[in-house]
Amino acid sequence: MQIFIDTADELEVRHWSRYGVVDGVTTNPSLLLAQRWTRLQNGVVRLANAIHPRPLSVEVFADEDHEMLAQARTFAGWADNIVIKVPVIDGDGRPLLEVVHRLESEGVRVNCTACMSFGQAALAAKAGATYVSLLAGRIDDEGNDGSGVVGQTCSWLRDWGMPSRVIAGSIRAPRDVQRLAAAGVHVITVPPPILTKLVDHRYSRATSAQFTRDGQQAFGQVLIDVG
Repeated sequence: MQIFIDTADELEVRHWSRYGVVDGVTTNPSLLLAQRWTRLQNGVVRLANAIHPRPLSVEVFADEDHEMLAQARTFAGWADNIVIKVPVIDGDGRPLLEVVHRLESEGVRVNCTACMSFGQAALAAKAGATYVSLLAGRIDDEGNDGSGVVGQTCSWLRDWGMPSRVIAGSIRAPRDVQRLAAAGVHVITVPPPILTKLVDHRYSRATSAQFTRDGQQAFGQVLIDVG
């Protein structure tokens, strides 16, 4: 399982990259806006450099297919590790699978996002998407089983030998990571605050502090005696 960090904060990307646990970055227009990347190219290029050569997902935000294609080609030209996020449908329910298919046919990697069902994910994979993003947390919000949909999709892709990789997103708590990992997901994209919670545990802190105190008391004295 890979872990992508879901943020447009360059400092967070560099921070977690130093730990060796981050395999990529996902962003969206809302995350970029929150970081005040008003000069889009500058922000995207800095994020791409921070995570290179691992993938950075950048989402198109145009309304029409030809505008999405133009944006996608432009974004993809900014760095060789950029993956283009395209929603599976637009706000009116119109499928955007042709955009996905055309970009992949041109050699532009696509992360087909906003998938909420097995059917959407299957069609995105059939259209050739490199990544299929199932927003597991939002699926749960609707009273459905996000990890179940993710597991079903991963099993189907494996059974049919399809190359698309499933990204599970909309992560709300550390337990989401555990249950999605158990479902066999390929990638989980996790916000920085959840990564912090994943690595922390109060008993780990207490145990570490105890061992440090005992070690300094016992072996620190030995070192002094030897010296």
